[in-house]
Amino acid sequence: MNIRCVLNCCTFLFQQAGLLTPRLDAEVLLTHLSDMNRTVLYAYPERTISKQEQKDFSFLVKRRLRREPVAYILGIKEFWSLSFEVTSDVLIPRPATEVLVEETLDVARDQFTGRNPDILEIGTGSGAISIAIASELQNVRIKATDISPSALSVAGCNAMRHGVSDSVIFLEGNLFEPVSGEFDIIVSNPPYIPADVLNDLPPEVRYEPASALLGGSEGTEYHHGIITEGKDFLRPGGYLIMEIGDGQRTAVEDILLADDSYENICFRKDYEGIYRVVRAMKKR
Repeated sequence: MNIRCVLNCCTFLFQQAGLLTPRLDAEVLLTHLSDMNRTVLYAYPERTISKQEQKDFSFLVKRRLRREPVAYILGIKEFWSLSFEVTSDVLIPRPATEVLVEETLDVARDQFTGRNPDILEIGTGSGAISIAIASELQNVRIKATDISPSALSVAGCNAMRHGVSDSVIFLEGNLFEPVSGEFDIIVSNPPYIPADVLNDLPPEVRYEPASALLGGSEGTEYHHGIITEGKDFLRPGGYLIMEIGDGQRTAVEDILLADDSYENICFRKDYEGIYRVVRAMKKR
């Protein structure tokens, strides 16, 4: 079989299975297997695929047909123009979360001129957020927590991959449990999916660790915990920056206002027009 035939057959299977991007998935899996870029697939569609390559490709296709995310199959996901190792122990970094990184960098550069702020990330997962920030701020000091030792192992590998191991310290524990001291910025992409909608999510999303997805009955359980505990770890004038789910703006704002430790509360939309990030300053 040649490249054209293999791709056409695979695309048809993915279409029949209801995958959203059948051709793209087929091409990405084949290039991963055969170490070719997609330009080669287009330029040499008559190239023969060996029996061993067909066998190996068939294994990848079966995994995708089980709705395993492409990122887990490849073991790699791009975020902030950086390549991150991902496993089923961590949430797959998403483009919308880059807005959280942008907001954190804006605050770091605009509000802490002349020095790098001390930054704490809660729930680091693959380490993508802290590593992206560290890649942009020289000599920054970041501590990042996660309850999962498996996730922290992935994060540590990613920090080494991008040469920021000296800038990011990973700590095992739930929320603020392993942390001491005060910080200028606390950043987090906490779990924010309401528990009762889990079964309505795409199968690919349900492949990801539930502990990184589910945010209690309303989806804001972790936001509440980070807001109420976070004030004890923020310096006066420090900033709390969190990702939120679609439609959670009002609920998160109410939690912040009820605490009375924060001011200058504002929200930022992602590039699809969804309110995605909340920022609040601890009162001086």
